[in-house]
Amino acid sequence: MNATTATGRAWTPWRTVFAFGLVSLAADMVYEGMRAMAGPLLGDLGASALTVGLVTGAGEGIALILRLLTGAWADQAQNHWRLTVLGYAMTAVCVPLLAVTPFLGAAGLVTAAVLILLERTGKAVRSPAKSALLARMATQTGRGKGFGVHKAMDQVGAFSGPLLLSGMAALTGVLWPGFAVLAVPGALSLVLLAQLRRHAPIVEEEDDGASPRRGVLAGLRTAVGTELPGAFHVFSLATAFMTAGLMTFGVISFRLVDHGIVTAAVVPLVYAGAMAVEAVAALVTGQLFDRWGGGVLLLVPVLVAGVPLLVFADTAWVVLVGVAVWGVATAIQDSTVKAYVADLVPTSRRATAYGVFAAVQGLGALGGGALAGALVQHHLPVLAAIVAGLQVVAAVLVGWTLLRARRTEQ
Repeated sequence: MNATTATGRAWTPWRTVFAFGLVSLAADMVYEGMRAMAGPLLGDLGASALTVGLVTGAGEGIALILRLLTGAWADQAQNHWRLTVLGYAMTAVCVPLLAVTPFLGAAGLVTAAVLILLERTGKAVRSPAKSALLARMATQTGRGKGFGVHKAMDQVGAFSGPLLLSGMAALTGVLWPGFAVLAVPGALSLVLLAQLRRHAPIVEEEDDGASPRRGVLAGLRTAVGTELPGAFHVFSLATAFMTAGLMTFGVISFRLVDHGIVTAAVVPLVYAGAMAVEAVAALVTGQLFDRWGGGVLLLVPVLVAGVPLLVFADTAWVVLVGVAVWGVATAIQDSTVKAYVADLVPTSRRATAYGVFAAVQGLGALGGGALAGALVQHHLPVLAAIVAGLQVVAAVLVGWTLLRARRTEQ
């Protein structure tokens, strides 16, 4: 590592990773707060259930699929920092502006929908570039530990943001003040990011000679990852199967309330608890990944297979155990899995790889959401059986990837 920056004062590797975690913590307060309250806000503005589903669903689709383009763009133009800053700025600006939508009359609903979609676009813009930067910064800390610490700090924001909005709504009786307050952590995230950009050390990694090709056709091939290693694509497919079987919290919380296991007011607390479990699990599995390698990832299909059996039980304590298991599986998916992606692809193609990976994972999430929505009410045994089958396939694919990677190293 070359311990210099443009200012000549570089931070240590751990301080750099910790600073990136603080940026994500502040930004997560903003956009997780928005995601927790987007439905009620749109409803207050006159949206139907169908409109809410379309807007939020389109937003999540944009946040994942668009990464195919932004990841390749980051690698082609080598503008990882610019895209990271732009993406965080879109979140910091768009979410607080939702506070003005109740005062815009008939235009309020359309404005809110546009702001939500723009915020999700910001997520797509920054994520591949940010993950590539983090993979580079965590070279000396150990990628498992680096991604784990980052994810743990990220989750602190993920549960504190929704709780902040819930508290503001309880205090004021309306939703808009909570969105306005989110301007504070939004601005803080940008200030922290500016400091990080100024003091991040220049990490020199071995040049693998896999620079992206130029030209329109080559750019399209780059965007879909045709030049990335086969093991990466197999691993991405495995992750898609794992994601398809991992219930979204929206499905879990719907059944919790629908079956009277908890009240709607308790749901944010359950979600916050799951986020806390994710934070701890990310730290632990990151340590295990650096010690034992990718074999830790075989734990994910086992956990996912057990989630439907637990979260859809009729006993509250069993459901809560299931939510905790869901949190552990989600933590590994969002941290340690990403650390392993960095090991499978060339250094110069990481942002592209993270974009492709997110798109494939997003397709798995869409399929899994449709599967759970269709079967959760009246066909739980069928749902549990299908999820278990998907995880068997996922485990086989992960095992193949690990063996392939081990042979390549030898």
